[in-house]
Amino acid sequence: MKKSNVVLGIMAGAAIGAMVGILMAPDKGYKTRKKLYKKGGVAFDEVKDKAYILAAYANEVSNDMDRAAEKIDDAIEQITREAAGKVGDAISKFSESKRKGS
Repeated sequence: MKKSNVVLGIMAGAAIGAMVGILMAPDKGYKTRKKLYKKGGVAFDEVKDKAYILAAYANEVSNDMDRAAEKIDDAIEQITREAAGKVGDAISKFSESKRKGS
């Protein structure tokens, strides 16, 4: 997540710098507005592309976490079955030894 924050910060800084540069340029108003509109569209498209990439990455991480959770659930279920079987065996052996001892 830190890399994405840095990338977004750099992109935002570049966009702001470009806008300030355009506003400070000695062009006429309509030319400046046209340039701002173009730069804004480019910046918006770049941010949108990065957002899609970030969403895809988040989806991939979420899927990985779901698979890991399923593996953990399966392992817990298997351990529980094995433990229940061993407890049942121990109870049976205890009952047998108690009957033989009586």
